[in-house]
Amino acid sequence: MKHLFFSLLLICCACSGAQAQTDDRTLIEMMIKDFYFEGWMTGDTARVGHAMHPTCHLKYYRDSTFSDISRADYLSKFKPRVKEAGTEGRIISLDVTGNIASAKCELETPKAIFTDYFNLIKTRERWFIVDKISTRVNK
Repeated sequence: MKHLFFSLLLICCACSGAQAQTDDRTLIEMMIKDFYFEGWMTGDTARVGHAMHPTCHLKYYRDSTFSDISRADYLSKFKPRVKEAGTEGRIISLDVTGNIASAKCELETPKAIFTDYFNLIKTRERWFIVDKISTRVNK
């Protein structure tokens, strides 16, 4: 009987841990889709900024130059616009471990595909993108 109790207790703990991870996955997906993707596609700096931690940096390598841009500089490049037809965002993969995560995402426009890798962290407030590396491939 004692072994049965402990077995059931272990199963309950495992299920609650899996449920917490499922909830975190959903929260991360919603944050990326509703704030980062939508903000990026419409030039809404408030939405994009909401997804990013204040310490977040964007890093990329283009035209033989490595760039490391602060969140403020990155957001300053956005201008409000209507979402262009044929533009979409998608989460390719998402890996969650405790309060950290990594996501591979694509933003596709009629002219290019941007691939972003996000490092994310869950604080007391919520999930944030804390670091981003990006590349662009023209169509």
